[in-house]
Amino acid sequence: MIFMSNEESFNRLGISVHRKIGDAARRNRIKRLIREVFRLNRDLFPQSCDVVFTIRPEFAINSLPDMQASVVQVIGG
Repeated sequence: MIFMSNEESFNRLGISVHRKIGDAARRNRIKRLIREVFRLNRDLFPQSCDVVFTIRPEFAINSLPDMQASVVQVIGG
């Protein structure tokens, strides 16, 4: 996860999923999970910044609760 400040008054989300993760359905599911975690936990992320999730081939999370717990752990909230 990468944070970079921006000049906007809101956060922006970027998602990069490596092609070796799996087929298109798996990659799209991961992106949907990340968007939902971002939507539900906007207050955990620093204000006025761009948040970029970079998903690598060893990624193994498949459920919303697991994804949410991982993001909270990384952010430290």
